[in-house]
Amino acid sequence: MEPAFWHKRWADNQIGFHQAQVNPYLQAHWPALGLAPGSRVLVPLCGKSLDLAWLVGQGYRVLGVELSRQAVEGFFREHGLEAERLQHGAFEVWRSGDVELWCGDFFALRAEDIGDCTGLYDRAALIALPPSMRKGYMQLLSALLPATCRGLLVTLDYDQSLLAGPPFSVGDEEVRQGLAGWQVDELEVVQVIEESPKFVQAGASSLLERVYRVGR
Repeated sequence: MEPAFWHKRWADNQIGFHQAQVNPYLQAHWPALGLAPGSRVLVPLCGKSLDLAWLVGQGYRVLGVELSRQAVEGFFREHGLEAERLQHGAFEVWRSGDVELWCGDFFALRAEDIGDCTGLYDRAALIALPPSMRKGYMQLLSALLPATCRGLLVTLDYDQSLLAGPPFSVGDEEVRQGLAGWQVDELEVVQVIEESPKFVQAGASSLLERVYRVGR
């Protein structure tokens, strides 16, 4: 998607993807990853997610990457945090304690930026990208993250012909092909169509949330 698309979504407060509570899959499955306290966790396309604060509360250092400055500002304001701000390459970095939000284009990241991120959490990044960008996104994760990295990935799977997206449908085969070389284990598949009126109105009979444990 073009940056202007997401800037407009935030400006118009069209942020249905923002959850008002910590993601239950994160709470249920993250502890079993066994990441050491103090590990650095990459959260791509993070918005102002409450999941960021939850991860910090569990003892991790969090590096979120977000295109929208409005979203970054919102996170620090809503959590009552004073942020140190500095420029790092193509990114404006906002930092407070163990959380850093890098405002800029995810695809501008370099190995030296995230090469020490042994954790990965993607709830809304892969499904926010159209097919033309998803392959490059997964290739970038594989190229830049360390061999010891492990984390959680949450996707949606539905009949893409019924809705244009985002969020986009990402099937199991695409995940496994895109993360070739990773260990990909499906932990849960949950039918959520009854909680999703937009999809019901579009004629969808199924909307699956898939939760994966991924590791190098």
